[in-house]
Amino acid sequence: MASFTRIRACDYLFHLNVFRSSFKKNGNLRILGFHSSAPKHVIELKMPSLSPTMTSGTIVNWHKKEGETVSPGDVLCEIQTDKAVMAFETEEEGVLAKIYVGDDSSDVQVGSLIALLAESGEDWKNVKSSETPKISSEVTQKSEESKNVIAASHQPEGNSKKSMIMGPAVRGLLQRYGLSPNNILVSGPRGLLLKGDVLQHIQKENLKPVPISPVAKPIISSKTVVTEPKTAKPATVKVQNLTHEQEYQDLELSSMRRTIAKRLTASKTGIAHAYNTVSCKVDSVINLRQKFKNEGIKFSINDIVIKAVATALDLCPDVNVIWKGDQLIKPATVDISVAVATNSGLITPIVTDVLGRGVLEIGDVVRDLADRARIGKLQLHEFQGGSFTISNLGMYGISEFSAIINPPQCAILAVGGSRLELGDDGKPMTVMSATLSYDEEAISPVAAATFMSTLRSLLESPQSLLLGHRSLPA
Repeated sequence: MASFTRIRACDYLFHLNVFRSSFKKNGNLRILGFHSSAPKHVIELKMPSLSPTMTSGTIVNWHKKEGETVSPGDVLCEIQTDKAVMAFETEEEGVLAKIYVGDDSSDVQVGSLIALLAESGEDWKNVKSSETPKISSEVTQKSEESKNVIAASHQPEGNSKKSMIMGPAVRGLLQRYGLSPNNILVSGPRGLLLKGDVLQHIQKENLKPVPISPVAKPIISSKTVVTEPKTAKPATVKVQNLTHEQEYQDLELSSMRRTIAKRLTASKTGIAHAYNTVSCKVDSVINLRQKFKNEGIKFSINDIVIKAVATALDLCPDVNVIWKGDQLIKPATVDISVAVATNSGLITPIVTDVLGRGVLEIGDVVRDLADRARIGKLQLHEFQGGSFTISNLGMYGISEFSAIINPPQCAILAVGGSRLELGDDGKPMTVMSATLSYDEEAISPVAAATFMSTLRSLLESPQSLLLGHRSLPA
């Protein structure tokens, strides 16, 4: 005979019921334990890792508010990573119950609880999480500390004897006018005494600089010889001009810009950069583009350059290499990263399998990637990877420049704008310069020179690129 018993109910696990079933078989008592649980009513939304190197991020703004319905594919918020501003989408559905980390919240650690999502039909105002949100408590604690510091800085000298934070310019003003920092009202964050605070106090009290007492000259007898050291210099005192003070504003660097600077510094100092520059006659490209434009078919010179670079890499595979740890590998396809400037910094979305695409398709893909990069809608796989990078500053009037390699890639091409020059026959011609920066440890100078020579031949005879030929023009 079998028995069926409920042994406990775990409310903190959302109605998880554990049962025990016992029965006899062949004279032996057997016991089975199992549980039944209702669907989880609350979904904890945590700070996602949107890139392999991301450890923290900034929540730029929320697209949804508390109480709004969320459907699969909806964008909940925008998150600034160390590489880009990206949209955080969810595959869940329900109601956004609580937001623990608001807009413009920086240094939010990956895995931290940022919001709760309740099921549709549930009382979303009363939902709770089993995890205590650390972010909100930390932010509250920091804000309270900030308030305490500001309140303490406004107390009179008798109530507060703590040392005050100040810069060298502020300290110089205090010494010049014989002031004590405890007598000046502080307006800077975290009790920081600003230069403007001192200047405002000076103007309010109509103070004058403290006169510097002259140093008495020593009396030297006729028998005494004094030798002055050649390195001695007279002390100088710089007086601030209060009537011509310049205003300034502190600019906060985003985590993305800091990461870009850190990576490029490591690349420039840790990779043996070598350079090759060629000048290409692009009259054929311009004429060909104008011919198609008259027929209603539009593409840019940059689209032709991307196609030409991919073809040259296919013909010179020793340049299409990347590092994988300490191992140098050749990718199976040619994936070109194209540098795009955004408000947050530079990002390089990838045009995959360029050899398998036509010039018109390349142009469509580049425009779509660039538009979504500027509004932070790129997915991780759309800017992570690539085997070669192109940076084009020709539209800004830059004729020639060199770029820094973006590891684990081994080369980057810097493309300048076109310009008119006189040819050997005395006739004007349109010339465009391109500079290859390459890792000399991974790519030999001969391979780099061959690649650039091949690229110049393809750009000077672009008809084969439009036909999709993977060979040098005759």
